[in-house]
Amino acid sequence: MSNVPSSSNFIRNIVIDDLETGKHNEIITRFPPEPNGYLHIGHAKSIILNFELADEFKGKTNLRFDDTNPTKEDTEYVESIKEDVEWLGFHWDNLFFASNYFDTMYEKAQLLIKKGKAYVCDLTPEEIRQYRGTLTQPGKESPYRNRTVEENLDLFEKMKNGDFPDGSKVLRAKIDMSSPNINMRDPIIYRISHSEHHNTGSKWCIYPMYDFAHPLEDAIEGITHSICTLEFEDHRPLYDWFVAECEMESIPRQIEFARLNITNTVMSKRKLKLLVDEGIVDGWDDPRMPTIAGLRRRGYTSESIRKFCREIGVAKAGSTVDAQMLEYFIREDLNSKAPRAMAVINPLKLVITNYPEGQTEMLEIENNPDDETAGKRQVPFSRELYIEKEDFMENPPKKYFRLFPGNEVRLKGAYFVKCNDVIKDENGNVTEIHCTYDIETKSGSGFTGRKVKGTIHWVDATSAVPAEFRLYEPLILESKDDEEEKHFLEQINPNSLTVMKGFIEPHFKNAKPQDKLQLFRHGYFNVDIKNFTEDNLVFNRIVSLKSSFRLK
Repeated sequence: MSNVPSSSNFIRNIVIDDLETGKHNEIITRFPPEPNGYLHIGHAKSIILNFELADEFKGKTNLRFDDTNPTKEDTEYVESIKEDVEWLGFHWDNLFFASNYFDTMYEKAQLLIKKGKAYVCDLTPEEIRQYRGTLTQPGKESPYRNRTVEENLDLFEKMKNGDFPDGSKVLRAKIDMSSPNINMRDPIIYRISHSEHHNTGSKWCIYPMYDFAHPLEDAIEGITHSICTLEFEDHRPLYDWFVAECEMESIPRQIEFARLNITNTVMSKRKLKLLVDEGIVDGWDDPRMPTIAGLRRRGYTSESIRKFCREIGVAKAGSTVDAQMLEYFIREDLNSKAPRAMAVINPLKLVITNYPEGQTEMLEIENNPDDETAGKRQVPFSRELYIEKEDFMENPPKKYFRLFPGNEVRLKGAYFVKCNDVIKDENGNVTEIHCTYDIETKSGSGFTGRKVKGTIHWVDATSAVPAEFRLYEPLILESKDDEEEKHFLEQINPNSLTVMKGFIEPHFKNAKPQDKLQLFRHGYFNVDIKNFTEDNLVFNRIVSLKSSFRLK
């Protein structure tokens, strides 16, 4: 990844100040995902922030998996996260797992016990919640809070050795049950879980809690700036407490920024997993999903996502970004890159009755009108074509400039055709339209005899390649009320996916997965990486051609 200067923001200013004052000689950041699901677009913002910040100041960025909860983690998620980070264009300096530090964490927990700063508690999870108090009422001390150091060390070792069942005991920090910050009211440090871990196997049956493990991981790795989202702001005093009381040599600084929120988009791994588990989508990489894997399969480019994340910037205050802004950047990226093509996704046969039967001619059409160097391609044209059903109306409204009986239009890159007859089936449905063409009106011939108001696209019926076109709308409809308890599954858009069977010009019959095209009038499309076959191309619409959104 080339060195890309970050836009000015408060985190970057902190880093600059730390370097100029000599507080740090080197910047070390990290991206620390939990391997309990696939990454989404919100994680992309964090990835780009951490990697580009370190890159700008010639520092380092670690990829670290916070794998402290074996019941929800899987190697599938580990591999997908690595793939996503690399696809976005970044390369980590070190690859770490929190589980690699379990021995050190256990020793630091013992240190807290010896200092009288931690104790084994037998309260049930429900009792712990009750004892914790509320925002307006202080908590109540556990009856096990004043166990001796020796008793706590013995019980903690027995927890480690598997002598107790899940949920029977926990190790808690001894801080302040009356603290106005609920996170400081004797938080749990370790819980018992007789679970197989993806990295450590069955070595451990106790696992550290995230709030304990995370600051120690940062300190062990020498992280200088621990960048996280705003929901961890209230956890910062606890973060600092663990670093200090565990007597860590390195002291990282936690800095919080506003997480990314996008309209009509779920930004929760738990909810995204529910969509997968309920079969509402066909996997984490469903093109409707805001996961990085889903965006990649949809056809988004890493360049467009990086530019989007840079543009939205880094702030302290939370806000919601219009989904059209992300679409703006993929259009901007693909406009100059994507070759043009003609495809008909809802076919209606058009027969040119005065065109010679059995004859096919090759027409020359530009690959990208905005780029002369893209060249031209040969497109077959014959007596029978397919056009879009929406490009013909038997009884059109005013200002309808496409085909209707008696009207003349231009076939893109070809000739003028005039509609003369309409063929219907026994149910009155239009099955064919018959036209005549004017040989003098061929595109590029310089014909100026008359003008037409409409141009429509087409494919040659005898040579066009069958294809499937998947059209997407937002998966989540915006709620019409402010009831937070309303289940998000009730906001699923029933029209989020429409599958159309049509044809594309034969020039693209050898398209490969992840090839991107701009289909005339339909938008930008990507060849699906999962359901593509040589006998049936599958195209995912990335985005339509135009939007009312403008970048300010």
